[in-house]
Amino acid sequence: MSKDSNTIYVGTKPAMSYVLAVITHFNSPEVKEVSLKARGRAITTAVDTAEIVRRKFLKNLKADKITIGTEELNREDGMKNVSTLEILLKR
Repeated sequence: MSKDSNTIYVGTKPAMSYVLAVITHFNSPEVKEVSLKARGRAITTAVDTAEIVRRKFLKNLKADKITIGTEELNREDGMKNVSTLEILLKR
């Protein structure tokens, strides 16, 4: 399985939708890590998702690596900086 298939892009859905996606990924025996990626306002949902999964469902998970950054988006009203976050969850 490629690493990109274990990436979940967090957007505007409720956190529990992404919690279910993370749990579904980890139900496969060969999956050892899942990456949550978010930017902008979705960052809070990504953090909530990681914490819900770790505290309530899969207590053996740990947040192995957290990466923060900034992306420049080209919009019709000019360039805009958007914050990004990636949380790597491992068994």
